[in-house]
Amino acid sequence: MKSVLIIGLGRFGRHMALKLHDGHHDVLAVDADEARVNAALPLVTNAEIGNGRNEQFIASLGVRNFDMCVCAIGDDFQSSLETTALLKQYGAPFVLARASSGIHAKFLLRNGADNIVYPEKETGEWAAVRYGSDNVFDFIALTPEYSIYETPVPKSWAGKTILALEVRRKHGVSILATKRGTDINTAPTPDYVFSADETLVILGKNTDIKKLFGI
Repeated sequence: MKSVLIIGLGRFGRHMALKLHDGHHDVLAVDADEARVNAALPLVTNAEIGNGRNEQFIASLGVRNFDMCVCAIGDDFQSSLETTALLKQYGAPFVLARASSGIHAKFLLRNGADNIVYPEKETGEWAAVRYGSDNVFDFIALTPEYSIYETPVPKSWAGKTILALEVRRKHGVSILATKRGTDINTAPTPDYVFSADETLVILGKNTDIKKLFGI
C-alpha cells in the first residue's frame, strides 16, 4: 500500500484518486474548489481544501512523507508549474505531473517533475491504433518500437499449432495469451491449436506485428 497525495480534482485527478483508493492505497486529495473536495470525500482516505500554489499550505502537508505526489492540474499552466516546483522544494520523493501539451510537459520536467502523464496525447495515440484498424482490439505501447496487441487469429492459423507455425522464429513475435470471450489462456504451450473464434495477445516489434497481421 502506498500513500499518495493528489492535488487537483478535475476529471483526471478524481478518477485517479478513486482508482488508487479502490486499490487500497492511502489517498489525500486536495483542490481549491470546496465542491470538488466534498464530492471526493467519500471516495478517498481524506480530502482537504487548499491551493497548491500556496507555499505555507504545501509545507503543512508534509509532502516528503508521501510515496507519490501527483499534480493533476491540467487547465492552469502556471498553477501546475508552481505546484510541481513547491512539491519538490518541500521534499516530495516522487512527483507525477499531468501535462496538457508538449511544451507544458517540458516545463514541468524542468520544474522538478519526476515523470509526466499526458492523458490527451496518450489516449489519442491509443485510439488511433485501436480504431485505425479492424484487426486491433487493444494496444499497449511498451517502447517506441515494441508493443502488445490484441488481434484476431489469422484465418490461415486456425487448426494449427504454435510449433507448426514457428511464430517466433518466422515472424519475431511472442504469443502471450489467447482469449475466447472472457476466458484467457496465458502462456499457451507450443502444441496449442489455434481456433478461429479466439483472439491473440502478442508482443513484438510494431513493424513485425503490422506486417504479419495487416494492421
